[in-house]
Amino acid sequence: MDLYTTTTLECSKLITEHYSTSFTLGIKTLDKKFHLPIYAIYGFVRYADEIVDTFEGYDKKTLLSRFKSDTYVAIEEGISLNPVLHSFQLIVNKYKIDHELIEAFLHSMEMDLYYADYNQEGYEAYIYGSAEVVGLMCLRVFCEGNLAEYDRLKADAKRLGSAFQKVNFLRDIKSDFQERGRTYFPDVDFTNFTLEDKKAIENDIQADFDAALRGILELPKGAKGGVYLAYKYYLKLFDKIKNCPASRIQNERIRVPDYQKLTMLASTYMKLQLNVL
Repeated sequence: MDLYTTTTLECSKLITEHYSTSFTLGIKTLDKKFHLPIYAIYGFVRYADEIVDTFEGYDKKTLLSRFKSDTYVAIEEGISLNPVLHSFQLIVNKYKIDHELIEAFLHSMEMDLYYADYNQEGYEAYIYGSAEVVGLMCLRVFCEGNLAEYDRLKADAKRLGSAFQKVNFLRDIKSDFQERGRTYFPDVDFTNFTLEDKKAIENDIQADFDAALRGILELPKGAKGGVYLAYKYYLKLFDKIKNCPASRIQNERIRVPDYQKLTMLASTYMKLQLNVL
């Protein structure tokens, strides 16, 4: 059983490495004891997202419903033949991750199957379920059972997840709107996306980033570096997007070059070593 468990956790690690170099770098900057648990969370949320975003030509509704059902069976039984779900249930049960967080996440994935335009209420619900709860799952791992610490940091963790997701929305306008017909930002017409629209969204994101930094600096030592690196990466991406005209982000996916990611990694590592983070 130990071999099976190790293998499934390594599968989640492999998924993370293949899908996201930025998150992989962030995870590697965490204390080693957090690596596999965070890989397990990422693998779970990535595969659910893949169902609704990329499985064209398949019955996404049925696949997501089955994935959801299998998730809860795995958590209840403490085992799954699906390596992603087996590794995820290990972390859910070990760190006592609230099932409400899982339900909210899967509900947001379901929303992508049925909604193309979001009002303010739907937008906030989607942000909470698709991003904020993922930050809270990770925070449960970082706090290692310290509920007082978790309660103290969870508001800022939600703001960080919110900032990340909103930056993703700006970065992915081309694929979301042109290819999938989705408009996440309420009351924004992407057929007439103005500089004023863009500025209003950016001001909202900046407020999230500012609130999130406070919580990052109070994270447990073993978690602080990795989360700070992810924060710096997204802040760099956000800065690049802010410096682009509205027309450009509608037609191009803005990226942070790998050499800049490595520079941020080296800087974060140095700050950790000097204990100035």
